This record gives sequence, structure tokens and C-alpha cells, in this order.
Amino acid sequence: MAGTLDLGLDEVRSPTVRPAGWYPATPPSTTTWLTPPHVLEALGDFDLDPCAAPGWRTAARHYVLPVDGLASPWTGRVWLNPPYGPETPAWMRRLAEHGDGVALVFARTDTSWFTDHVWARAHGVLFLSGRLHFHRPDGTRAPRDSGAPSCLVAYGQANADVLASCDLPEAWVELRP
Repeated sequence: MAGTLDLGLDEVRSPTVRPAGWYPATPPSTTTWLTPPHVLEALGDFDLDPCAAPGWRTAARHYVLPVDGLASPWTGRVWLNPPYGPETPAWMRRLAEHGDGVALVFARTDTSWFTDHVWARAHGVLFLSGRLHFHRPDGTRAPRDSGAPSCLVAYGQANADVLASCDLPEAWVELRP
């Protein structure tokens, strides 16, 4: 058509042209995504997982729904794979206040919660290489990766030392020597 600006959008909308890592937007069948066992094995023992899933051993003690792990008492070394989404900041704030633990979160370095509770308060961050494959509630490995890069966040020098020396493929950033 004369006088029409061609932006080349037909090619972008083609079902065969997709950016790397693209997945169709389908509603997840679950909101429970379990920590890959190799991550936990590399980090040693934890005393508490305040947002655990039934049957998936991550720590000596677990808070499982309907128990509100965010409002319950935290003691010892904490493992935290928090609910991802709008709930993440509250969990990260709580772990930063507790001061002894490791969190597994998406590497959302551009968010206010990452600035406030990671850059400003953590002892270090281990940026994991590639994308993790979480596990489903039945324990099977998800067929697709997580869709975003992940990192482990250390609160407390002992946890920073563990992350700095673990065998996970990564890039370590020390924040508090």
C-alpha cells in the first residue's frame, strides 16, 4: 500500500521466529517449584526452611502451608526459596533482618527489592551460570528451565564463605568483606 510505513512486524509475529529462551505464555499448572537437589547438596545443612514444600527435604525444620513461615519464628541457618512474584520482597526483607541464611531468587538486579535487601544488606551474591531447572511437587525435574537467571544470596559471613567456595558454576560477588 502506498504511503504505509512497513515496520517488518509480519516477520516478528511469525510463529517460526522466536527469540532464544522464548516459551509460550501458558498458565503454570503449579506455583510450587522445588529447589534442584544439586544446589542444596553444594551448600551444606540448613536449620530452617520457612517456606518449604511437603516431602522435599531442604532443612532440619520446615514450615509448610498453612503455617505462615513469614510470621513464624526463625532460628539458625535459614534456606529460603521464596514464593516468586510480589511476595519476594517481604521474604528477602525477613532474611536480611534474620541475618543468617541463603536465598535462591531470580537475579532481578534492577528491582527495588534487590537494591534494598540484597545490594544494601547481603554479604555476597553467587550468580549461577545458565538457568536452573526447578523440580515439580512430585519431585520430577521440570522439562523447561526457569525462564530467568538465578542467584544465591548470602546473609552472614559464614554463608558468604560457603557460596564463595562451593562447586556450583557461577560468578561470585562479595559485598561485605
